[in-house]
Amino acid sequence: MPVVTLYGAVGTGVIISCDSGISYCNQVGGYLCRQLEFDGVYLPLANDVALKNKELMSPENELRAYFEGPKHNGWGANDGLDDEDADFIDSALQKYHQDKWIKVDRSRLKESCEAWVFVQVYAEDDPVPLQSGFEEYPRLGVLTWSNSD
Repeated sequence: MPVVTLYGAVGTGVIISCDSGISYCNQVGGYLCRQLEFDGVYLPLANDVALKNKELMSPENELRAYFEGPKHNGWGANDGLDDEDADFIDSALQKYHQDKWIKVDRSRLKESCEAWVFVQVYAEDDPVPLQSGFEEYPRLGVLTWSNSD
């Protein structure tokens, strides 16, 4: 199966599960630099550049700061996430108006870590959705961003 690495991707994205025949790999888990893969399609998510100061406006900013902060200190939450982590991630998605169709999959918190969070992807109720046409919803997905190592 072909593998696409996301090491150079900037911002936040979601890998939506489907039989694409392509696996996406990212370096995750803080200082441990784990290499995890997931089969599906990759969709960049809520990333924009402020024209005035050329700064990236993305959930990635909040997510990286959180996992580099005092709770995890850059160690990547490799023993899994907890409800506090999930609440923070869901709030970052809400801030960027992604919370209606992506939510942290709380049944898979122990399998998640920094920059590799299992999510549920729902059908979008939007005139111009970012994704549509999948046979079943909700779909499993992985929310990913640049590792803080």
